[in-house]
Amino acid sequence: MPDSISSLTVNSILKGYETYISEFNRITQQIPANFVNRDWKTLQDNHRKRLRLYKDLLKDTIHLCKEQLGERVSQKETWFVIKSSYLELIRNKADKELAATFFNSVFRKTYPGNIIDDALMFVEAPFEEIPREMDSSLFYNYPGTGKLEDIFRKILADFDFGTAYYQKETDIHNLVRGVQKVILSRYKATSETTTQVLRDIFYRNKAAYLIGRTFIGQKWMPFIIPFVHNARGVFADTLIFDPNIMSGIFSYTRSYFMARIQTPAQTVLFLNSVIQHKRPYEIYNAIGFNKHGKTAFYRDFTKHLRESQDDFVEASGIKGMVMTVFTLPSYNIVFKLIKDHFEPPKNMTRQQVKEKYKLVGLHDRVGRMADTHEFENFRLPLNRIAPELMKELKNTVNSLLEIDGDTLVIRHLYIERRLKPMNLYLEDCSLEAARHVVDDYANAILQMAKANIFPGDMMIKNFGVTRQNRVIFYDYDEIEFLENMNFRAKPKPKTYEQIYASEPWYEIKANDVFPEDFKRFMIGRADVRDYFIQSNPQLFDPGYWKEIQGAIKKGELIHAFPYPESMRFRPEEKI
Repeated sequence: MPDSISSLTVNSILKGYETYISEFNRITQQIPANFVNRDWKTLQDNHRKRLRLYKDLLKDTIHLCKEQLGERVSQKETWFVIKSSYLELIRNKADKELAATFFNSVFRKTYPGNIIDDALMFVEAPFEEIPREMDSSLFYNYPGTGKLEDIFRKILADFDFGTAYYQKETDIHNLVRGVQKVILSRYKATSETTTQVLRDIFYRNKAAYLIGRTFIGQKWMPFIIPFVHNARGVFADTLIFDPNIMSGIFSYTRSYFMARIQTPAQTVLFLNSVIQHKRPYEIYNAIGFNKHGKTAFYRDFTKHLRESQDDFVEASGIKGMVMTVFTLPSYNIVFKLIKDHFEPPKNMTRQQVKEKYKLVGLHDRVGRMADTHEFENFRLPLNRIAPELMKELKNTVNSLLEIDGDTLVIRHLYIERRLKPMNLYLEDCSLEAARHVVDDYANAILQMAKANIFPGDMMIKNFGVTRQNRVIFYDYDEIEFLENMNFRAKPKPKTYEQIYASEPWYEIKANDVFPEDFKRFMIGRADVRDYFIQSNPQLFDPGYWKEIQGAIKKGELIHAFPYPESMRFRPEEKI
């Protein structure tokens, strides 16, 4: 039985969680109004507030628990009782998995040593994580009989955004035509046909997404309908059936969705039936519960460790000057550790690197920057560390390492999705594939720029290529806000001394950037270099970069479509 101090601490942790989730929901509930009012700045501000919320409220709860426990803070018996009592209080909560993760966060920051102990915290899930049965109250159900026009008319009525709708009948016509082209051209609706659409609307940037599935042809056909809102009103932008595009909408390279979710595990269950190749932790991340996504990742990873036998090895690619990177070949993740010492010209500190990664975590990643999770005291089996990797770790990040029996403890690291480095991809791909990738590399840089991010080091070794041949940036130690950079044309030499000077004869300040110099280092592959330069002239034009800066300084939020703009029903409509 818990004593008074243990009970007090249990209640403090639960109250801390309930305060967090209440504030999380309060901020989320403001997003539909931001969308209706086209108040994009406040929407972005709310997104950042929600991301900061967990850490801020966690800090208060930790301080309170330390005060209440006093000398008992390091007593395992006390924490065992606290954990058992807390579990009984959350067992019937709709969001119990999130509450258990909050407990883990409190325990690890309160108990001395930042340990991982399943007896004292929820390392393994204490209950079924994802339910087996889907709650029918989660979605609207539309029968497959009747006219498609009437079904879509009912869907649009159920998801009334509370503001003027632009050309609703045109949208219904476009949606019907999309279903006829993709679904009814292959399958015939029967009495069993039904359509389910999640009641939650998923907001991100300037778009709102309806997510559903139709049972036809003895299987579920998932779909997504994005809505946008411009000066003319709200309208459906397209209808998506392509599983690769749907997966990309929920990608680790995009900002988290804002949706009023009542039962997270149920929503994950439904979304997993739509986005079928995502692991549950990836979906928790995508819908904004990234702290529990981190917990779910750790469980998934440790389960994989138990079921696999391969060794951790150095990641492929050119070694970085700031990070040591390794991977487990059978698991699609890389582990990134900040080096003890940086080789010139890098002259930053470990804390400054951490700040860069934090910046990316709070920023709109526009589908071009990989999400990361930060871990402390991450434990790996020592006998699974390849000798060559152990040597590299000791040489570069020794201050982060500790041997605890048969375990390697890494004091601080980031995890990130493993991608094929672009320099390696270009070494052996076809000319056609190379042209596609170098163009997408240019698009990635400019899309980040329009989101106010300047990558800094734009060498291709810092970019990776996904399975869909999409280019992603993953090295953040030199990123800056684009608005802080000074884009310049290089002065033309006028004298003999200037022409043949071994060093620049003109003044260069810290944030000066000369886009014409990009040509020298961006693409080394000879048969695509000239093509790249000719196809992407804006990259090398200081005036173009200044135009983007001007739009940012006016407060414009430039929407990055997570699907080809050619798919849009009204490609001419600006948003």
